[in-house]
Amino acid sequence: MSNETDRTKHNPYSVSSDEVISLLGTDAARGLDSAEVEARREKYGENRLAEKKKKTLLVRFLAEFKDVMIIILIIAAVISFVVACVEKNPREFFEPVLILLIVVMNAVMGIIQESKAEKALDALKNMSAPHARVIRDGEKRVVNADSLVPGDIILLEAGDFVPADARLIKSVSLKSEESALTGESVPAEKDAALPVKDGAPLGDRTNMVFSGCSITYGTAVAVVTATGMDTEMGRIANLLSGEEDGETPLQRKLTRLGKYLGLVALVACGIVFVVGLFGSMRILDIFMTAVSLAVSAIPEGLPAIVTIVLSIGVQRMVKKNAIIRRLPAVETLGSASVICSDKTGTLTMNRMTLVRAYVDGEAETEDITDSVSEKIRHLLTYATLCCDGSVSFEGEREVHIGDPTETAIVLAAHKNGIIKSEIGESHPRVAELPFDSDRKLMSTVNRIDGELVVIVKGAVDMMESRCISGDLSRAKAVNEQMSSSALRVLAVGYKKIDKLPEKLESEALESGLTFLGLVGMIDPPRPEAKAAVATCREAGIKPIMITGDHVVTASAIAKELGILVEGDEAITGVELDAMTDAELDERLEGISVYARVSPENKIRIVKAWQRRGQVVSMTGDGVNDAPALKAADIGCAMGITGTDVAKGAADMTLTDDNFATIVDAVREGRGIYANIRKVVGFLLGTNIGEIITVFLAMLLWRTTPLLSMQLLMINLVTDSLPAIALGMEAVDAGVMKQRPKPKDEGIFAGGLGIRVVLQGCMFALLTLVGFVVGTGLSVGEIFGGALTENATALSGGQTLAFMVLALCQVVQAFNMRTERSLFAIGPFTNRTLNLAALGSTALVALVLFTPVRVAFELVALEWWKYILGLGLSLVPLFVMELCKAVGLIKHKHH
Repeated sequence: MSNETDRTKHNPYSVSSDEVISLLGTDAARGLDSAEVEARREKYGENRLAEKKKKTLLVRFLAEFKDVMIIILIIAAVISFVVACVEKNPREFFEPVLILLIVVMNAVMGIIQESKAEKALDALKNMSAPHARVIRDGEKRVVNADSLVPGDIILLEAGDFVPADARLIKSVSLKSEESALTGESVPAEKDAALPVKDGAPLGDRTNMVFSGCSITYGTAVAVVTATGMDTEMGRIANLLSGEEDGETPLQRKLTRLGKYLGLVALVACGIVFVVGLFGSMRILDIFMTAVSLAVSAIPEGLPAIVTIVLSIGVQRMVKKNAIIRRLPAVETLGSASVICSDKTGTLTMNRMTLVRAYVDGEAETEDITDSVSEKIRHLLTYATLCCDGSVSFEGEREVHIGDPTETAIVLAAHKNGIIKSEIGESHPRVAELPFDSDRKLMSTVNRIDGELVVIVKGAVDMMESRCISGDLSRAKAVNEQMSSSALRVLAVGYKKIDKLPEKLESEALESGLTFLGLVGMIDPPRPEAKAAVATCREAGIKPIMITGDHVVTASAIAKELGILVEGDEAITGVELDAMTDAELDERLEGISVYARVSPENKIRIVKAWQRRGQVVSMTGDGVNDAPALKAADIGCAMGITGTDVAKGAADMTLTDDNFATIVDAVREGRGIYANIRKVVGFLLGTNIGEIITVFLAMLLWRTTPLLSMQLLMINLVTDSLPAIALGMEAVDAGVMKQRPKPKDEGIFAGGLGIRVVLQGCMFALLTLVGFVVGTGLSVGEIFGGALTENATALSGGQTLAFMVLALCQVVQAFNMRTERSLFAIGPFTNRTLNLAALGSTALVALVLFTPVRVAFELVALEWWKYILGLGLSLVPLFVMELCKAVGLIKHKHH
């Protein structure tokens, strides 16, 4: 139901705030009571934008059967079922039932994984849900923004996200950032008392604040007039269609691969059919061999296993403070070659810290410690008295309230035993002139030892003309020296007065001052950022600092962190605006710092690097950063300082706003991609081995060495467990010593494709040797066609072939762990793989040595054949170790 009916015929902005309060049936002082809130929530629903309808379970289940590989399997099951009906043998029905069971299991597994990922994302959404401060039942409370209803009284201050459309009741110097709605880049000034004409455009409704915008300055009390889809933001949301979540590039490659393998299977089936007909085989036998080939060609578990590996990677990243919103970002991260990072809070602590001070008459500055000289204590006392900011302590945690430059002064004083609340009592404030951006000064009048003292603090250039005593030329030199070290400098001055002037004006209070000293502060670099920058350079990634701060400050921090090195340059947004795209492209490689930039500049920097084929990661926190986050290959939003708009546009959210977390995420991204390559190589090696085995045996001996249900057992049971475990392999220690992989590099790059084919040939050869030995017939008898008449010999051959191929896969899983020698990293250091290998071996043993073998048409063999089978299964270990030793398989290291 729309809120419109309750709002009156007038728009809330065109009537007085008292009328709006009355029409909404609320109370400005007490707010709504809890019962009324519940009633209104029933009526209006939650204060959130409508989401896309989720697919039903049935639709998602059926979607799992769209895959070409799965369709081929279903066709194979139908053929198998028809053959079973024609043969009228109940045992023949086991095969189609098994194939269908596996297909359904695969679909269920896919849905479970998808649901898990969805639930994890929903939980993350709730974690970052915005809050609102309200007055309900006469008390101030913090509630989830989605629980607001029309008529709620909300409190707003600088930095708050506006949770719903609201009419201002009271406002003090209020400004709201409304670019998301109006496109205005400058925050709009707001005033509760200003009348607005009915029908005024959105940007002129100065007595309203709107959902999705943020407060940049001042404070306000407002009454909620619209929630959810009835807000101005809700109307826009109706116009925007939800973006479909596409497949990841990797999943698209694997889908294509599935289609190619399906084609290979069909071509192989066609050849087998022709060979079978000419070799006068029974049509039913030909059909069953074709089914075996179709099954052998398709890596049934591959799509599900890749999704599992990606999901495990995403969960691993959450533990490292990086929340991935879209799976493709995991792969893209592995290719990141440029990281553009904000300075404040990401590369620095986002906490102004007082580091140096200067007292008039002294020769040198003094570093701020927790035991400063008496003169500095005097300076800190006066500076603290002239501060509105405060610092409180909750256990070990510091809570800074107010302007960061002021809290830096208050904290430095506190560490030296000068407690703001205590000196505020002993030297009470009797009057003040608040800071404003024109004067760039703040003044207080305090009663100190029975005398009235005016204390003034502010910008050095503003204080200079107002001081009549003190060594100002020396102060100017010290200020320049501190500023060149990227310190933000404030000057402190004072004078004694006999009585308070009748009118508190700057002219009277802020003149004729005695210069007391300077305090210098900086937002210090994060201790872990320097190491992270060094890791970037080693990994072939260019770190770039982008900031709204001054170029001197930015350059000093960038040099300290190793971002700005010899030969690099730092430029401002104005200089960037003056460049053409061609000039920017020419100088791009050498620019490491961009200072005083606009959001438009950020997009331009991203596009310039992308023109060079680089994969760009960009950080951002404001609403205005959203376009740059979307334009970047990997948008990283800030979890602490980031707005909801920025988080929505980003691929990844950093829960600790830390540059080192981006570098960790790149390491994980590279590790995940490397693991997926291992999994794909491992599974396809098996499939190629199976195709060659069945195809060659058919051409040579007109029979199949493996039945389709035996192949399915290998593909889905003995292969899947080690494949998942391989996907959980720890990130290789040397992964950040490699260059980023090119954007368009295929999954089989670096010789993996050739290796997979050669490994498939090796498995086929070993399986065929096992098959021949298992039959107990001589090579001459086999080539003479004895197998078609001797069912016992055929079953013996199939049993040993099954054992060799299944156990070869278990051994190969260990080989695929690394491109170095397995013994260099320790053969059993992946505990998950050890358990998976044990599980797979146990299942193979179950099928070989218990009555279960009857269902799979296997037989008992002589003991020596089992030992020989075990020996053949270990051959891949020796072959792969030899290849690694002689350099046929090279460990990537640039």
